[in-house]
Amino acid sequence: MQKIKKGDNVVVLAGKDKGRSGEVLRVMPKDDKALVRGINQIRRHQKQSQTQEGGIITKEAPIHLSNIALVDPKDGKPTRVGFQTQKDGTKVRVAKRSGEVING
Repeated sequence: MQKIKKGDNVVVLAGKDKGRSGEVLRVMPKDDKALVRGINQIRRHQKQSQTQEGGIITKEAPIHLSNIALVDPKDGKPTRVGFQTQKDGTKVRVAKRSGEVING
């Protein structure tokens, strides 16, 4: 089970977007990177094709997992993630800051 999943709300701990938060669009576990909406944006020149228009486009670049932290569901501050097994035997993610179970 991964600590950060698609759809999670995260906050940036380091880099040019430090302090900003966003939703995880994609996680790349092999590279230890994640794509976060509105974070680490880059501008790229794109050649015109039949389907897409040319020009300068802005898109998100992957950010390393060590530079983002999950947002605590209770108070909205960054937290580390732990794991617990519930009584019915399912493994769930738990916020270390508040002890609350993280949905997803």
